[in-house]
Amino acid sequence: MNPPRRSGGRRAGRDSRLARLVDSSRFNAAIAAVIVANAVVLGLETYPEVMARYGGVLIALDLLFYCVFVVELGLRIASYGRRPRDFFRDGWNVFDLVVVGAALIPGIREQATLLRLLRLARVVRLVRFLPDARMLMLTVIKSIPSVFSMVVLTVLLLFVYGMVGWALFGAALPDTWGTIGRAMLTLFVLLTLENFPTYLAEAEPVSPLAVPFFLSYVVVAAFLVFNLLIGIVISSMEKAREEEVERERRDDAELLTRLADVQRTLADLEQQLRGRAPAASAGEPPGQPVGGALHKVADHLAPQEAGKRQVVADAQ
Repeated sequence: MNPPRRSGGRRAGRDSRLARLVDSSRFNAAIAAVIVANAVVLGLETYPEVMARYGGVLIALDLLFYCVFVVELGLRIASYGRRPRDFFRDGWNVFDLVVVGAALIPGIREQATLLRLLRLARVVRLVRFLPDARMLMLTVIKSIPSVFSMVVLTVLLLFVYGMVGWALFGAALPDTWGTIGRAMLTLFVLLTLENFPTYLAEAEPVSPLAVPFFLSYVVVAAFLVFNLLIGIVISSMEKAREEEVERERRDDAELLTRLADVQRTLADLEQQLRGRAPAASAGEPPGQPVGGALHKVADHLAPQEAGKRQVVADAQ
């Protein structure tokens, strides 16, 4: 399982050790495994015979999983160090906080139904660790405005054809075309071509316009509408991918800028130490190079610079 990509820009201002931990592949895989195990426990609790025999064990496991989620949430918040407000810039962090933290609210803990819904929402957190599923959810969100316009167009189409169908078949077929509501419901079922031969056979003896009515509706509604819907989803997916790539490029550029700042700081420090080299060489023990202090500073900063270079390599 490939964890969601963590670009370097998101680590800016975070505790490096905790950030590496909570963004690591092993940590995300472990949390994903706990989420799957939690889903299995939730499923087993729906069997009365299993609950009668192992109910205590399942409840204990659910409590254990919840404790793991609380620890995970605490580590993610702590990884932001002195800037915990940055934790809320990520929508998934806010979702995790609501799902995990809501169970601690006294008013909700007494509501069994709400607790079950919150426990079920924990399973949805698995999407966070699946990049492709995360992209699909983003695609759905991006397509909402266009889909809303499509829904309005579809309702208008159902109303127009419903009025025509009511006028043609309403008197003879009141169960399916007797009112505009029944006619629109019949046409909505026909969007999936369900019982299309049956409706056509019933309407043919009633009006000679039955065949052109149903054929035109199938072509316009069933084929055209669904193809337009597919086009909207594909277009939204392309836009979502482009935005994700652009965001990662901005994060990579920010990381490279910070790395360049570190390199300039090292160069300035090297020049300062070289200027003090004559004075420092008189007090150095035999065998120690004049630039000993410089090497110590470089050795101290090397792991940090190497870590930043590794993040850049991973991002690319």
